[in-house]
Amino acid sequence: MAGEYTMLGMAVLALLLAGYLGQQYLPPPKPRIVGIDLGTTYCSIGVYHAGVGEVEVLADADGRRAFPSVVAAGSDGRVLAGFPALQQAADNPHATLYDAKRFIGRAFSPGELEREAGRYQFTVRQVSGEVVFVLRGHGGAEQTVTPEWVGAQMLDQLRLLAEERLGLPVRYAVLAVPAEFDERQRNSTIKAATMAGLEVLRVVNEPTAAALAYGLHEEESVSSVLVVDLGGGTTDVSLLTKQGGMFFTRAMAGNNHLGGQDFTQRLVEHLTGRLADRHGGGRPWGRADTQLLREAAEMAKLELTHNDRARVSLRLSLVFTPDNGTHNTVEMDETVTRQEFESLNEDLFQKVMEPIVEVLKSGRLVAKQVDRVVLVGGSTRIPRVRRMLADYFGSEPDTSVDPELAVVTGVAVQAGVLAGAWPLRVGALDIPNKRLRKVTVT
Repeated sequence: MAGEYTMLGMAVLALLLAGYLGQQYLPPPKPRIVGIDLGTTYCSIGVYHAGVGEVEVLADADGRRAFPSVVAAGSDGRVLAGFPALQQAADNPHATLYDAKRFIGRAFSPGELEREAGRYQFTVRQVSGEVVFVLRGHGGAEQTVTPEWVGAQMLDQLRLLAEERLGLPVRYAVLAVPAEFDERQRNSTIKAATMAGLEVLRVVNEPTAAALAYGLHEEESVSSVLVVDLGGGTTDVSLLTKQGGMFFTRAMAGNNHLGGQDFTQRLVEHLTGRLADRHGGGRPWGRADTQLLREAAEMAKLELTHNDRARVSLRLSLVFTPDNGTHNTVEMDETVTRQEFESLNEDLFQKVMEPIVEVLKSGRLVAKQVDRVVLVGGSTRIPRVRRMLADYFGSEPDTSVDPELAVVTGVAVQAGVLAGAWPLRVGALDIPNKRLRKVTVT
């Protein structure tokens, strides 16, 4: 009997030794489960690499890791997604779809849908209670598509990128969704993934994914986490309570129409006013010139994140008499300071604080009781936003993770956990809170 136990022990030891040597000397397996952030404005895809224990957010050939959530009908009838769709948007506004995430799986009253539809140049309708978009091709032909279809086009592009980078088929994914998404919205997002040839193994709340990216599930001293998500078009704030290996969403608030696009628009209006002052009331002529000015304003906004001033140099056609449409080409060369940018947007920046105050009130906490403030979304890079948060909470927010890639990093960690990747990292789970509703601050 003793000999049998000895042989069994030696066999177990041999297996453990073989596993250790395999991990040390054999190439790690390629990731087969991806993590995806299908954002309102941008989307990304990431993987967890076994062995090195690191997340890689996959980049395209140009090194870009965040892709515009934009889909369009190209001039040759092909469907364009991401940067190719964005690049033709100014000349093809009626066949360029974006913000589909605002509509996916949602039921609207007629009046509510009419208000939302008024924000877009493409046509939004409701058929049998379901929202659809009208996609007009260059030849005038119309195609009715759903928000799920739009999401599927973006997911398909991300899947193809992953297959190209990994060199193997990609079929399984972990998806991130807003914490306030109900069952219908979550199922619609899963449907979009299915249309793109992906099987969704788990759906993770975006704030929980962000907490995973920041490694807060591994910090015993952290129990209350405030996630501030300031993206291109929305502001979302979530208060999480960590209980062991799980996150409980305690309160949520946000503004569905406040984000980086609004800050850019203020700068566009400011530059348009300067044009009018310098050139006798002239304004940009046509969609192409308006888009050029908007792109320049966006670049200036990004530059002001790192520098005290930004230069805007453009050649534009200005219209001087709207009645007859006559226009002249002018050179625009303007400098915008960070102080000017902050002054233009100060009232909008203050609005960012409103859902934060509301979340703490709903969660029955005061600022000093929050253990960690983490940032999600590219607009949280704006220095004025970070100063406001630091002043309000009395300490600097956590900036150890790229805020634009925080959510995709977190879902990639969860994908690695599901795949059994080594070294294993324990992921946190969401505790469902079906009674919780997001408070909308306007």
